[in-house]
Amino acid sequence: MNLILTFIQKAIGQGIAILFGATGEILTEKSGNLNLGIPGIMYMGGIAGLMGAFFYENGTQNPNGFIGLLIAVVCALLVAAFGGLIYSFLTITLRANQNVVGLALTTFGVGFGNFFGGSISKLAGGVGQISVATTAAAFRAKIPGLSAIPFVGDLLFSYGFLTYLAIVLAVFITYFLKRTRRGLNLRAVGESPATADAAGINVSRYKYVATVCGAAIAGLGGLYFVMEYLGGTWSNNGFGDRGWLAVAVVILALWNPANAIWGSLLFGGLYILYIYLPGLNRATQELCKMLPYVVTIVVLIITSKRNKQESQPPASLGNSYFREER
Repeated sequence: MNLILTFIQKAIGQGIAILFGATGEILTEKSGNLNLGIPGIMYMGGIAGLMGAFFYENGTQNPNGFIGLLIAVVCALLVAAFGGLIYSFLTITLRANQNVVGLALTTFGVGFGNFFGGSISKLAGGVGQISVATTAAAFRAKIPGLSAIPFVGDLLFSYGFLTYLAIVLAVFITYFLKRTRRGLNLRAVGESPATADAAGINVSRYKYVATVCGAAIAGLGGLYFVMEYLGGTWSNNGFGDRGWLAVAVVILALWNPANAIWGSLLFGGLYILYIYLPGLNRATQELCKMLPYVVTIVVLIITSKRNKQESQPPASLGNSYFREER
């Protein structure tokens, strides 16, 4: 029983970072923008939050965990949003190829994270010496009282606030997209920007806001991984391919943030499953790591055969909008 509980907790820990990235990407893709820079933006958000907390704690004699938490969150949101703004300017205003810009942004974001991560490691005294224990403790704070309940407390209430924020954001954005006027306008922009434009919807504004906000949400995934999962430290290339798993979850969830909740937790479990399966050699472990992508391919095959509108991506996804003169 303890092994199962530990596996579920670790799967949730892995899945939350993926959920932030997937939720942000779904919001972006609903506007018709395909941002493959999400993995890099997650790196940018993670290192920005860590740097903010690091300089605060090292510049204050008696650092406060709550203030450190606020600084880290604000820094992560601003830097990740800036990454989304760069992508938006290049693809919406300049109409550059979205795939190329996204891949370039991922490369830039990974390099950005590793460069500044290495820099503050040197300031801290070497690799692995970064310490933001006070801020990390605030991120990891459990729900008082409820977390002490046997088994149920460990299973449901033993996580930091970002875990619950990720789920709340996914539910809220689902409601926003399906039940609000602005959400319906955003979906209209993603399906047919020309029609939305003719109806008086400001296409560029919706694309900009959705892409920048989506990037900011994805940046929280990087912050979660650094602060809550790793406990406030940095490891170059430590995110692995979790950013790409977030992009895959978008497809698995059929562009529905609510579906991304269970999809992310599933991928989180599959990502670490090999650790809990005895007797696997190195080759078999690598095969196990492929499972999330195999599941995504199976879902793609199934949804393509069903051919339902709600199972398909936005019609204008990945295409730049060229506004005709009126």
